[in-house]
Amino acid sequence: MAKIVVLGAGIGGVPMAYEMKELVKNNHEVSVISDSPTFHFVPSNPWIPPKWRKPEDIKIELAPVFKKKGIQFIQQAATRVDPENNKVHLADDTAVDYDYLIIATGPRLAFDEVPGLGPDGYTSSVCHVDHAALAAKDWEAFMEDPGPIVVGAVQGASCFGPAYEYMMILETELRKRKIRDKVPMTFVTSEPYIGHLGLGGVGDTKGLLESELRDKSIKWITNAKVDKIEDGMMYVTEVDDSGNEKQKHEVPFKHSMMLPAFTGIDAVRNTGVEGLTNPRGFIIVDEHQRNPTFKNIYSVGVCVALPPVEKTPVPVGTPKTGYMIESMVTATAHNIMNELEGNEPSELPSLSALCLADLGDTGVAFLAVPQIPPRNTTWSNHGKWVHLAKIGFEKYFMRKVKKGISEPFYEKMMLKFMGVVRLK
Repeated sequence: MAKIVVLGAGIGGVPMAYEMKELVKNNHEVSVISDSPTFHFVPSNPWIPPKWRKPEDIKIELAPVFKKKGIQFIQQAATRVDPENNKVHLADDTAVDYDYLIIATGPRLAFDEVPGLGPDGYTSSVCHVDHAALAAKDWEAFMEDPGPIVVGAVQGASCFGPAYEYMMILETELRKRKIRDKVPMTFVTSEPYIGHLGLGGVGDTKGLLESELRDKSIKWITNAKVDKIEDGMMYVTEVDDSGNEKQKHEVPFKHSMMLPAFTGIDAVRNTGVEGLTNPRGFIIVDEHQRNPTFKNIYSVGVCVALPPVEKTPVPVGTPKTGYMIESMVTATAHNIMNELEGNEPSELPSLSALCLADLGDTGVAFLAVPQIPPRNTTWSNHGKWVHLAKIGFEKYFMRKVKKGISEPFYEKMMLKFMGVVRLK
């Protein structure tokens, strides 16, 4: 009986455990290691600060669900992955042996790379549900004494959608409260242009998102490098297309949310072995999601190393969207099953991008097949239907986690909502 261990229990890790268990049944052991007792639906985090959701609305206790599925749950933080000895060391000084390891940890949030960034500094975050809960408190204080808002993503960031969502959700909330006129809003981003999204743009995302910002009287600074953040002030260097300094900005704020760059978590980036990660600590994988050096290690999700789509004046990373992660999960599950049956891995993930961005009372949807150009399919659209679709999507995913449903869901749900788009 093989021991298959999933490290991480987020949007990649939980479906990974479900699909793996569905394939191996009781013939092999599936375990999940996570430092959190709960799963939380990360795409809903931007709704928490204005209280469109409560943190408990998007959390699910994992132990009961995993028990029903016959999956062992180990609630401990991992301190070090030891690929040479097939072990994961834990915070309680124990270790878990594995025959196959699937790393699905998500990222480390590199707030330390910009002075003053993050919940321990002067800006909020919606990268984690606990951060979003802290942002809700900051938002409450802001509502007592409103002023300028700055939202965006710093240099090296690879996830831009939540920044656009958060800005537009707050803008919608301010209009509902009839105090929008009291709040100047600025979007500060390392992207070379609005709607780049780390993907070189998808369809007309540039035009769609620029139009939304103009319509809502939101200013923006692109090609932006955040030098430091102080209480109420953000210091930004804007560069030109060659990366040379163009203009210095001092941007005041009463409330700010800036997405950080990501790295791999300490347990994988500090292993002391060569071949597992790239210099940023992301897991190196081949076309089958398998590490080329340690062939019994696979990886899915945000922690996977992907090259930037293109060179940009300010560094930006490549996002890993939900549909992409789902395809990684399915390919990995089948490739490990192939190995257990004595065959070589053969399944390839689609690595396509499909995203619903809620913009408060409307939204933008885009599809890129594959995610990295050149593409077979490029499509984007906008409208209130996207806002409603994301609400429905949240309900579907939460039900999937609660019920232990192992089937892929992105293609099914997107075909239902979009109708006209055929995913390959």
